[in-house]
Amino acid sequence: MKNLIDSLLNPPTEGPGAIVLLRLMAGGVFLWEGILKFVYTNQGVGRFTKLGFPAPHFTATADGWFEIIGGILLLSGFLTRLIAVPFIIEMVVAMASTKIPLYLGTSPLPLPPVPPQVGFWAVLHEIRSEYAQLMTCAFLLLAGPGRWSIDALLARRRKASQDLLLTDSLNRKSDLSFDHKPLDWNH
Repeated sequence: MKNLIDSLLNPPTEGPGAIVLLRLMAGGVFLWEGILKFVYTNQGVGRFTKLGFPAPHFTATADGWFEIIGGILLLSGFLTRLIAVPFIIEMVVAMASTKIPLYLGTSPLPLPPVPPQVGFWAVLHEIRSEYAQLMTCAFLLLAGPGRWSIDALLARRRKASQDLLLTDSLNRKSDLSFDHKPLDWNH
């Protein structure tokens, strides 16, 4: 369990700098979708009510704040692996709660404006955003935030601090060396 927590809080940070583009994509979408839950009722409380979520006002509000805060964390590359886990779970829940009913033709949400409107192809078309978010978060969970992130900056500082402590420790040991003449017991 300690290794799991350590890997979530201390991710690899030597990945390519281009990882920032994936963080910007996923973090940006989560951020503005979270804001939309407050700006447009049909995206927040209204949608959660239609989908049958318990306590839709609380659930939509909590989810909106989660997406705003989590989106900012992804954008900045801070606690990237840690926030990727609940985002993956959120995307699985979003796909299950909206796309299965769409496939079955029982969705309480408005149907897509043009064919396909129900069934397999409708699901594939409508799931693209959640699928992209899910796969991006899975990538970030596995690869880490990349070198242009707060996680990488903190890792570099931790390493520099550890190196400084090690150097200081080695210097203290060398200070204890005996550079003077040995005692002459014969005199």
